[in-house]
Amino acid sequence: MVDVTFFCSPIGLGHATRDLAISQHLDNVSLKFFTGSTAVKLFADWGLDVEDVYKLPQFEVHSGQLQNPLKWLWKYYKYYKECKEISRKILEKQKPRLVVSDEDFASLVVGQKKEIPTVLITDILETRFTKGFGSFIEKKMNKSLKGIINKCNCVILPETGHDEGNLRRVGPIVRKTQFSRVALREKFSFDKKTIVISVGGTDAGRFLIEKTVEVIPKLNEDVDFVIISGPFLKGNYGDHIRDLGFVNNLHEIIYASDLVISLAGKSTIDEAKAYGTPGIFIPIKGHFEQEDNAKKDGYAYNDIFRLKDLIKEKLSEKRNPVNADGAERAFKIIQSLLPEN
Repeated sequence: MVDVTFFCSPIGLGHATRDLAISQHLDNVSLKFFTGSTAVKLFADWGLDVEDVYKLPQFEVHSGQLQNPLKWLWKYYKYYKECKEISRKILEKQKPRLVVSDEDFASLVVGQKKEIPTVLITDILETRFTKGFGSFIEKKMNKSLKGIINKCNCVILPETGHDEGNLRRVGPIVRKTQFSRVALREKFSFDKKTIVISVGGTDAGRFLIEKTVEVIPKLNEDVDFVIISGPFLKGNYGDHIRDLGFVNNLHEIIYASDLVISLAGKSTIDEAKAYGTPGIFIPIKGHFEQEDNAKKDGYAYNDIFRLKDLIKEKLSEKRNPVNADGAERAFKIIQSLLPEN
């Protein structure tokens, strides 16, 4: 038995990253995480109790563009039904006092049926992957999603703004570091201006690595390049480019760097802003969530074709860190919802 079961979507690493940030504050609460793919390794590296239970369908991306979104949505729906059975068995075994879900909606449905308090952590309140006939199916799914959201005791949104109903906007949820930027630069051997290219926990960012590597010889800048290629794209990208593969402390590497080039995942964007590191955020074309994230910072998919100019511009930008206490605020909400034993 545990106090809180955390069900974390294994699509990418952004969900796991912000759940880690919240868990840093939950010292006196017993936790167990349930997820899949690379997120399992991330939680395990941080010494957390985690089980590998999910294998969700991954997005199909070619040249930075999302392919067959309706096909993916259908696969997701079918697996969602399997996830309900997985989470049912977990909740019957663990008997938690609270269910927290980071965009794993199956566990919320099961928890709500068992009358266990439920908390959802999410960037989105509806999806917009499809057009035409496919949008009719997606609208029906969104209607069901809205019902799940309305039944949650609380929905935590990692954005700024006013609360309404059961929606609580806590601001960016990011991991903290105990080290200064100077100490981190020494730790990572960042001896001169350093640009970090990060593509998350899937192979969807291959196009971003390839386009950036093409641009590097044309820059004529005395800078170092470091690629965080993740578990699926590690390779030899040139003699003057360090590829660190998978890392469990991307927030510290972002803090130590002078510029981050990344897909437009919210967690990476939030960590860059929290630590004041200038960023270039290129969305996967057709991925509505990434396109929305990128648009807020003035970026779109086609900016991939003007990386040279963007890099030169951003390298001269001053650091401007923003306050990010969303993890602590989210922790307080979760703690307040824990029923008495």
